[in-house]
Amino acid sequence: MASSVTRYAAARFADQVSFGATPALVADIQAKGFERWIDEQFAMPVSKVDTAPIARYDSQNPEASNFAYRYSNRALYASFLTAPDQLRRRVSWSLSQFIVVSMAKVEPYGGMSYSNFLQQHAFGNYGELIRAVTMNPPMGVYLDNLENRPTSDECRWCAPNENYARELMQLFTLGVVKLNLDGSVQRDAAGRPIETYSQKDVEELARALTGWRMEGNSDHLDYRRYDGELVPDAWRAAHDRGAKVVLGRAFPAGVEARQELDTIVSLLMSHQNIAPFVSLRLIQHLVTSDPSPAYIARIATVFRDNGQGVAGDMKAVVKAILLDPDARRGDKPGADSPQFGKMREPVLWYTGLLRGLNCKREMMWNDIHVMAPGQKPFDAPSVFSFYLPTDRAPGSNLLAPEQRLLTSEELAWRLMSFGDAVKRAGADCDASAFGRAFSTSPAAFADLVSERFFRGAMPATLRQTLIDLAPTTWGDTPDLKAISLLQFALETPYYGVIH
Repeated sequence: MASSVTRYAAARFADQVSFGATPALVADIQAKGFERWIDEQFAMPVSKVDTAPIARYDSQNPEASNFAYRYSNRALYASFLTAPDQLRRRVSWSLSQFIVVSMAKVEPYGGMSYSNFLQQHAFGNYGELIRAVTMNPPMGVYLDNLENRPTSDECRWCAPNENYARELMQLFTLGVVKLNLDGSVQRDAAGRPIETYSQKDVEELARALTGWRMEGNSDHLDYRRYDGELVPDAWRAAHDRGAKVVLGRAFPAGVEARQELDTIVSLLMSHQNIAPFVSLRLIQHLVTSDPSPAYIARIATVFRDNGQGVAGDMKAVVKAILLDPDARRGDKPGADSPQFGKMREPVLWYTGLLRGLNCKREMMWNDIHVMAPGQKPFDAPSVFSFYLPTDRAPGSNLLAPEQRLLTSEELAWRLMSFGDAVKRAGADCDASAFGRAFSTSPAAFADLVSERFFRGAMPATLRQTLIDLAPTTWGDTPDLKAISLLQFALETPYYGVIH
């Protein structure tokens, strides 16, 4: 059966499900239709980055450390640009921005290992993801749960570490205030938001999370310790076996760490908040920053029950997000509201540029790897990631988290000349197609830019501006002139916002 998807709709869908539209991707989506394309992505093997080249090195050696950072960024960007399982990559990238592990603490290998971990779990069950995150070595290091031990007669100097327990509730599952199914805040009789948990709940949950350790090789130069899972510590005093109460749920005494984790996952997955909390974040990262309450409620309903009595089915949730009427309304140009959509965060702006040029790796600038300065993959400045999901556009009530990253530094970087970088990329990018179009005529160049980056629907004013600027644009060759003018086109809000 032939697909009824228009080219414009396929290109728009590509912006939501990948790291940037390419001619081949748009054609594939248009030929197969949305649902078949999604199902085929679900069935693809899991792509992972190769961590072997930096499995062993001394982080105190500047040369070795610099190589590790360069290698990790090169490998991650290559996966964003070329991995066939683009939907899985886009979902795991989304998860990484609110279930955060950063290279700032776990070193490049730990960040790459965590990327592979999220790839493995992106299309699984959210409850199983939370269980696995708790036993994930990079997370255990990043949020200090490896240091979480109860004070006891055997270890009077030990003390529970609340870091992971707090962020598990605040950032990964529930949030700080109680939510209705549509994401709206529940309030008491005085109109005050009702808190989700208390400090006592954090303390009790931290007790339940004590007793995990790294398995296997403890050699600090061997980063393969970040692979695999944490295991319960054989030392009995490492886990608090006393009775606990978390969010009103009684945890009986005498229970081992692994069984306590089962109870924690059950408790969190049955909480009223987790469905709207996670649904909002995934909608924001894939489709629109300020979704309607009805959109959130529809996705949260699927999160609670995939139609077969299963909660947290990520495949069902992702498919529902992408096929929802709110997500697809804009497939007809002009049919959606101006408030719908999301700003391209720096990584997506950059990968969109590269994939539109058919690049196979990130660019080089004076022999330095070019990366978006405001958003280094798996290297967030804090556990709160690069921005908060509740950030609003200045002077407005519109949720627009990504706008926080549109700093003067970021905009200046986008305005820098990519001409030399593209020239050095050679066969790794296809700038010559734009150069040939530029040589044919300014109109032919504008048409190609429209097709690759504007879904074939570039605004008439921008198209005319490109044609007018063509005779005076910078560059010694048609390729450089074309890239210089392309850079201007992609700096405009017409490209900077995914509608």
